[in-house]
Amino acid sequence: LYDAVIVGIDPTGDVALIKLLGKESFPVARVANSDTVKPGDACFAVGNPFLLATDFQPSVSWGIVSGTHRYQYPAGTLLEYTDCIQTDAAINPGNSGGALFNEQGELIGINGRGSFEKRGRVNVGVGYAISTNQIDLFFDFLLGGRIVDHATIGATVQTDDNGHVRISNILETSEAFQQGMRYNDRVVSFAGRKINSVNQFKNILGIYPKGYRVPIVYERDSEQKALLLRLSGVHGVQELTDLVQGAKTNQLPKFNKGDDSKENPHADLYAFRRGYANFQFNLGMRRATWTYFLEHGDFTKNRWKWRLKGRQNQPVEIALSDKASGMKIGNEAFVLDLKEDLASQLFPRDSGGLLLALHFWRKMLTLGPEKFGDVNYFGSLPVVRPPVAGGEESAHVLVASEGMIQAHFLFSKSDYRLIGMELFSDVNRMPCEVYFSDYRRDKDLLVPSSIYWTDAQGKTQMIKLDSIEFLKEGK
Repeated sequence: LYDAVIVGIDPTGDVALIKLLGKESFPVARVANSDTVKPGDACFAVGNPFLLATDFQPSVSWGIVSGTHRYQYPAGTLLEYTDCIQTDAAINPGNSGGALFNEQGELIGINGRGSFEKRGRVNVGVGYAISTNQIDLFFDFLLGGRIVDHATIGATVQTDDNGHVRISNILETSEAFQQGMRYNDRVVSFAGRKINSVNQFKNILGIYPKGYRVPIVYERDSEQKALLLRLSGVHGVQELTDLVQGAKTNQLPKFNKGDDSKENPHADLYAFRRGYANFQFNLGMRRATWTYFLEHGDFTKNRWKWRLKGRQNQPVEIALSDKASGMKIGNEAFVLDLKEDLASQLFPRDSGGLLLALHFWRKMLTLGPEKFGDVNYFGSLPVVRPPVAGGEESAHVLVASEGMIQAHFLFSKSDYRLIGMELFSDVNRMPCEVYFSDYRRDKDLLVPSSIYWTDAQGKTQMIKLDSIEFLKEGK
């Protein structure tokens, strides 16, 4: 029997991450790719049905995988099972949270719901396990101490008289609408899978966390179009927080070990912040991401003015500092007034705020996340860059907020280089996407030689940098 501390919660997906305490390491099972699981495969459900395992030896039941990619409609306010594994291995109350193994002893899912219907809370031969692939998509979000949300495209779908899945309602603030999707468009495929029913669409959508970018193909007037959609959250941040933590939660929970007079020996592993399951782990992931990034060079020693020179069909010069930032492209010049509303200064025109993004870039690199302001660890996401900018790569995401503006900093999961950032100036606008590439050594710093950005028409622009200078203020 071991102590544990909560790390992260996925209330919709019925999963939580905990940290076990008391040993340096624990034996672990290999995790399998749940997409390789087939109906008819043998499986083993492990758990503690009806709390019978009072000797801490779990019960084991054997059966087969009777279905894959199953969808279970929401139960109550939050709970929704998507793309789950169906099994006839006996799953009863108390099995929830236990492992579902394949014949090789590899984890393929976590046991959860059962279809009990009118027979009471006993096994009827139909149980469900959350697939390991879904859990993998959420893992870094949970590791960041978050209460995570599942995704929506900002639209509802229904089946027409011909059996086609069509958009039945769509929010004008959604990225799907901003990128051109409209009412009655037919959904052809989503995340690489063909869509033949509403159930199938919800099944696929439900495995993704908020923030993922997923390809969608839709059809209008017999013409097909492909988009890459950034998924929004099913719930508002405040709504999700209230549902999970309650509307009045505002302090550290009281938890003691045995004697109430003794302080909890693991208190340093928990930090309360509203909207987080455990903010201490968010701080830990933020610190780890930044620490690994600093191995490429410490920009906090260059708090001076930065001057970048290069070309984008014509000469480009950029000046960045604490007091002011500006940009000159050919004969056209732009200057940020840091005392005015930054969200209204999205220079150059149709860039979504390239100059402001670069201003935040320097601010983050020279101050670090602790001094920048409100910075949290979001999770890890696939970054879909234009091929010329490096293509797709997974990245840890730090979110920095200043007023209503959010800047997402994208650090490569492979080596923690800063590969890009996204500037969100308004919920009704597409973000300004900026990617840093062709890194080179400048003394003890790793600096980019190319900056790519995507304009309002989706066209990729490039600034080829000839030099980056770090100047004393006044020069």
